Amino acid sequence: MANPIVARSLDEIQFWSRIMKEHALFLSLGFTYEQQQLINEAKQFITLFERIEEKLARFTPNSDLHQVQAFNSEVYQAAAAIWHFKRKVLGLTLRCEIRSNNFPLLLDHISREAAYFANRLQELNEGKLAPKPEAIIEENVFFLKIMADHAKFIGHLLDPSERKLVDQAKEFSHDFDQLVFQAVDLESMKPQSETKPILNQFLNQNKVSVASLRDFKKTARELIEECRIKSNIHPLLADHTFREAERFLEIIDMFDAHLQYT
Repeated sequence: MANPIVARSLDEIQFWSRIMKEHALFLSLGFTYEQQQLINEAKQFITLFERIEEKLARFTPNSDLHQVQAFNSEVYQAAAAIWHFKRKVLGLTLRCEIRSNNFPLLLDHISREAAYFANRLQELNEGKLAPKPEAIIEENVFFLKIMADHAKFIGHLLDPSERKLVDQAKEFSHDFDQLVFQAVDLESMKPQSETKPILNQFLNQNKVSVASLRDFKKTARELIEECRIKSNIHPLLADHTFREAERFLEIIDMFDAHLQYT
């Protein structure tokens, strides 16, 4: 029988390594022509995560735990390195030392995801698999903020003449900001295991909202791929945000299942 730590580690690396590789691509496309050094650094991370994906293909859920833990540590170093690069670019941007097409919020957003990825690998190497109630809320705070950010990015990158879609993106941004505030309040209350009904309601509410945003992203992705709307959104970026919404829904389902059996 496959070790659950091994299976989860490989799943996390498969999903997030692709996300990190795409972040590096988006950054490289967002820099201006005179920022060649930063473009080259971003491209190095594309190569780095492509190599990780190649190594990942050699593992299976039945692979040796110690070998997978060593791979986790290797990927952790890559995730930490791209986090440092993203924070460096954010610092340059906030100090107005560079001007690019990478929004400061986008730079912060993708660095938060790199930190999340590195933290997940560290937790898995420590044998932490099952979430505690407070971890469920913390994870939702993270992903709800990610979803709120996505709505803001979509709204800014759509052509202003796409008024209906821009308005929809703004509505999603507002709705997810409210969900973030609600989740932060709940996190402060520190519900325990005996308050499972509250956690169940919290997850169900989030699931409905995320599914609605996921469907909006899916529609936007299809329209962008078919060149039926005007925007500066790269087709891969549209798919990227759609996959992250799908990931959040999978995590909510995992938390639901965990609460049912505890």
